[in-house]
Amino acid sequence: MQRFHVENFGCRATQADGAAIERELLKTGFRRAIQPSDAEVVVLNTCTVTSAADRDARAAIRRIHRRNPECKILVTGCYAQRAPEEITALPGVSWVVGNSHKHQVASCVTELFSSVPSAGTFIPLQSLLTANSEQTAGHGRILLGDIFAHTQLLAAPVFDADLASETTRPNLKVQDGCDNRCSFCIIPSVRGQSRSLPLAEVLREVEALVAAGHRELVLSGINLGRWGRDLDALPSSGRLGQTRKLKFEDLVRAMLDGTALQKLRLSSVEPMDWSDELIELVASSPRIAKHANWWHRRPALPSMHTCRCSRGATASCVACIANTGRGITPSGC
Repeated sequence: MQRFHVENFGCRATQADGAAIERELLKTGFRRAIQPSDAEVVVLNTCTVTSAADRDARAAIRRIHRRNPECKILVTGCYAQRAPEEITALPGVSWVVGNSHKHQVASCVTELFSSVPSAGTFIPLQSLLTANSEQTAGHGRILLGDIFAHTQLLAAPVFDADLASETTRPNLKVQDGCDNRCSFCIIPSVRGQSRSLPLAEVLREVEALVAAGHRELVLSGINLGRWGRDLDALPSSGRLGQTRKLKFEDLVRAMLDGTALQKLRLSSVEPMDWSDELIELVASSPRIAKHANWWHRRPALPSMHTCRCSRGATASCVACIANTGRGITPSGC
């Protein structure tokens, strides 16, 4: 069976996507190659948050093609979603698969080695109706659709080595996409609307990690604090028949109550998503790491004060949250 190599660029969410792609390729029967030079197919999972990220991806494509010209290259991720024609024109690229169809990467790789072409059968009819699905531009083929119609979420733990303790700390993506429309940010247009991994699936992944001997994990997402807002509502504790949307605090509490995980770390949660309930939960539980990574953009120019941005993370907002945290944590940290 052919060997594959997955190379990831960018954030933790991209790394989690790459881990999910690896899982699917292994399930399909492919073998993992340590180096691109040893692989028959290389999957490049790209970032596009800056022009430098795009440049790094193009350089990687050229380098892999130069060192292993017989290798087939499939490019996916945010850059693939944003500029597929630009990528497919590069020598060596066989497939460009946008984030909208990233869940079909294993099928595309399988087709690359199929003796009988199956282009008319492996892509669902619905994809053909709603996507710029399969088109040819330059050297490779493109599989791309409307990212805002995309509802699936790829998730698989990423294992980051902790050199200090010589252990492995899994990173689990539980949310993808963003419903904010900040004028300076391209993420919503390449990752789509906010989507959450259902609570039962999160708990199942966590339980599997605990059973495998992992005592600690990191929760991550593109806009982690918005987890649950797209999922089915819960019964409210108020009047009979009332419901409320799931909140990120519900996920954290369920993980503490429903699993034997010893230590939970939260990746970036934006300031406006730190409710009093979440702050109190983090402060009161010895199983949650006392750490917060806050995003805050300081207006450098007068025009930025009127920037079209729905994040609302003002300096006073950040200061208020910090003071609340200091007031309820025993150490005042």
